[in-house]
Amino acid sequence: GTFIQAAEMPIELPPLPYAYDALEPKISKQTLTVHHDKHHAKYVTVANGMIEGTDMSGDDCETIMMKAHKAGNAGLFNNAAQSWNHAFYWNCMKAGGGGKPSGDLLAQIEKDFGSYEEFVKAFDQAGQTAFGSGWAWLSWDGSKLVVDKTIGAGNPMTDGKTPVLTMDVWEHAYYLDYQNLRPDYIKSFIEHLVNWDFVAANLAKVKK
Repeated sequence: GTFIQAAEMPIELPPLPYAYDALEPKISKQTLTVHHDKHHAKYVTVANGMIEGTDMSGDDCETIMMKAHKAGNAGLFNNAAQSWNHAFYWNCMKAGGGGKPSGDLLAQIEKDFGSYEEFVKAFDQAGQTAFGSGWAWLSWDGSKLVVDKTIGAGNPMTDGKTPVLTMDVWEHAYYLDYQNLRPDYIKSFIEHLVNWDFVAANLAKVKK
């Protein structure tokens, strides 16, 4: 899957891009099953219920999210954004991922953060300091890569940025595997799970 495809789909629950046990032992089959089939599914169901019979019923998830944001409709925004964020997050991981990327992506990270290690520090910090529940993001702001954190369902697109990578730091993303140790989950995500091919493809598209 690519970023553009993920962005243009209507609000539906896409299947995971890998088997439920593919990310073990870093993320368990139990976590992915509950996270995808219960949490993600609920956001999708609620969002679809809220747009039924409105002029948004034919819109895609990204459009609905942005319209809800503009209209100040927090309930719809939260559910549409969480639907989008999760679909994007699944693609940001793969078995045997993580570590240092290469090619144009690495060059861009080094240019914008000084080094890969500095990027890791910033991304780790964003994940650890998203208070309560939220997301850490690597996004393109039009001229460079930036790291942000959002709280709740927040998405950098509402600030005109284009996400190329996200990490879910809501407790339901890691609690069964790491309990309260969010820093350990973040370390696992960065070192063993990030799907840099997906991130590189997103960056290449947005830089065109």
